[in-house]
Amino acid sequence: MNFNYYKRSVKLRSILLVRVLAFLFVIGCLGPLAVPASVKAQGSAPFPSGEGRIEGIAVSGIQRIEPATVVSYLSVRVGDPFDPERLDDSLKRLFATGLFADVSFDRNGNTLVIQVTENPIINRIIFDGNKRLDNEELSAEVQLRPRIVFTRAKVQADVQRMLDLYQRSGRFAAVIEPKVVQLPQNRVDLIFEISEGPKSKIRRINFIGNTAFSDKDLREQLATTEARWWRLFGSNDTYDPDRQAFDREQLRRFYFNNGYADFRVISATAELTPDREDFIVTFVVEEGEIYHFGTVDVESEIRDIDEGLFRVFLGMREGQLYNLDRITDTVDRLTNAAGVLGYAFVNVRPMPRKNRETRTLDITFRVLDAPRVYVERIAVHGNVRTRDEVVRREFRLVEGDAFNLSKMERSRQRIQSLGFFRESEVEQLPGSREDRLVLDVSLQEDATGELSLGAAFSSLENFIFEFSIRERNLLGRAQELRLNFSLSSLRQQIDVGFTEPRFLGRNISAGIDLFQINLEQSQFSSFQTTTTGISFRLGLPIAERAVLALRYSIRRDLVDIGNIDPNRTSRFIRDQLGDNITSLFGYSLIYDSLNHPLRPTRGQRAVFSQDLAGLGGDIFYLRTRLDYDKFVPLIWGFYGRLGAEGGYIRGLGQDIRINDRFFLGGPKVRGFDTAGLGPAAVLLDDDGNPIAGLRPDFIGGEAFYQGTAELFLPLGEAAREMGVQASLYLDAASLFELSNDFDFEGEAVFGDTAEPRVSVGLGVAWESPFGPFRIDFAKILKSQPFDDTKSFQFNVGTSF
Repeated sequence: MNFNYYKRSVKLRSILLVRVLAFLFVIGCLGPLAVPASVKAQGSAPFPSGEGRIEGIAVSGIQRIEPATVVSYLSVRVGDPFDPERLDDSLKRLFATGLFADVSFDRNGNTLVIQVTENPIINRIIFDGNKRLDNEELSAEVQLRPRIVFTRAKVQADVQRMLDLYQRSGRFAAVIEPKVVQLPQNRVDLIFEISEGPKSKIRRINFIGNTAFSDKDLREQLATTEARWWRLFGSNDTYDPDRQAFDREQLRRFYFNNGYADFRVISATAELTPDREDFIVTFVVEEGEIYHFGTVDVESEIRDIDEGLFRVFLGMREGQLYNLDRITDTVDRLTNAAGVLGYAFVNVRPMPRKNRETRTLDITFRVLDAPRVYVERIAVHGNVRTRDEVVRREFRLVEGDAFNLSKMERSRQRIQSLGFFRESEVEQLPGSREDRLVLDVSLQEDATGELSLGAAFSSLENFIFEFSIRERNLLGRAQELRLNFSLSSLRQQIDVGFTEPRFLGRNISAGIDLFQINLEQSQFSSFQTTTTGISFRLGLPIAERAVLALRYSIRRDLVDIGNIDPNRTSRFIRDQLGDNITSLFGYSLIYDSLNHPLRPTRGQRAVFSQDLAGLGGDIFYLRTRLDYDKFVPLIWGFYGRLGAEGGYIRGLGQDIRINDRFFLGGPKVRGFDTAGLGPAAVLLDDDGNPIAGLRPDFIGGEAFYQGTAELFLPLGEAAREMGVQASLYLDAASLFELSNDFDFEGEAVFGDTAEPRVSVGLGVAWESPFGPFRIDFAKILKSQPFDDTKSFQFNVGTSF
């Protein structure tokens, strides 16, 4: 390291020390009688200890610092004697300030003369040679800054901090050399010359002392991995002391979960190879013996709760293999059980007793005494826009209620389900007394207004243009207002809707919708529909997770064939042309226990609905539908979905018109085009064969069913936050039943069967900033003649 301004001072001190030692050696040889009294006094201290007091203090050598500042650090003042001990303490105090490179004291009569050499001021700090870490990352680590006093100790400390940063990123061969460039006015440029070196990988992980499990089994438990050429994007093959500490805990947990209650990691070392490029990590373990659970019991100090109630929540029984996770899980179960009964701050302490002779471990879970807790206050913060009452009305607890953990968790889920907050946490804090608590609700608001104008392309609807404006939290009252306009090759739609979640101040939601939809069916059938109407909605909660939804709509439906040649259209469709008025009343029973409204991983949702047409208007029918989905978390981050849906429509004294029938296909049934399965009307030639080159007209059905089994793949937390999902799926569905008499000359119906159509495949979905995006690759396992299959489908910017 190049510190030029230190050289002169160090050199002068060295010469002075050598001269003093030589002088003392000669005096010692001559004997005590040859030493003058004055020389003895000077040798015992750096200053004469004779009589006299300090009459003045003179400071020389200063450039930036005021003399009074130097004097303020001294242990002596004017009028004090020349005490060597106090002068020595003053010298140390001046060096401790870090302002001076050198300090010396002298005496001129009764004046104390202080000679100082100031440390320079840093003009700028330069990093040279760094490529893997940018200047911002390194600047965040160093403590020195421009216009700060330069000291050697601070430089060395900053070098060590940067080396630690490089080591955390796996570069243990990094070398940092500080250089100083002298500038006028006692300023310096500080340059850190950096040689980053190669990234140090984990070449090998060894285990010593393991007999029950192989090295391969133990390596699978570690977060650290051995470096291999195919691990291009991970960083777990670099050495990290914090990760090694985590690996020790992982080994301990693995053995404890497999019955080895005496297991311990004796040592965990990481040695650099001679070339300093790689590490060899070695774990020395002592496995011990296998244990089983002995007597398992619960002792409760809470007098109001019977111990027998707690025993229901024990997660192990006598004779089972010792497992640490079972103990931890049981502690959580007992804590939650006490929380449900109103004891928020209960402490459950497992008390194990090892029996080395029988290789068993008795364990007693002691539920320590705690007062029953009541909600003193609910504190809501972080809601800048959303009103407090919108959040508070989602709570299943109110101030003054006995605390209940399950109700608190349900309240948190309801707040999250509002969709207004990016994060919502409910924390239990102690209240003013030990039997009181404060529920602290911490919120981070998300954007609730949406304005989109865009174009996209879909394999189902071709080009799509869409404009929409939507506010889900109007004026912070949780009201929703939307305006949507979309245009594609299949659909032209405009609708306006408003929803009030607390109609007339009650727990009832109400809404109104105005809509006009032009649906072009020419891609799968020879007709088009135009629907114009208005609908009214009411939502009535009938249980904690159940809602009764009521609706009434009146609409006008127009069916025509547009520019399609009537001679190439089924007679069945031509008989459906015209317009009608439908007056419809319906209801839905909805049960929803999903843990997330958009990306659930557990829970279930069931919807049973019926619609009755005929309260006025021209159309009479009863339509029934059932929809069910269940999400189940699996192992290793996988989770599954089982879905089932079915429907049936029955005419009341009249046939079902084509626009009221069910149509089924992609993207709901993947592997099939839009409305690409079910009954299809086919025109025949004079020989009774389908006319070549003329596609069939799908005419819908009056009954359908669909089942889905889907396995979602673990892509990591980052992908989940971005809204990316990938899944393997199996779809099975059928659309069938025609109540209309179909006996037209030169036509026939195919596909009117309840036999399932089956497809399997891979799907990838992304909630992108530009709208939902989905790709599906499907293989058709079973289909019917004239089904319109499509093995590859993608959608961008439209709902699916």
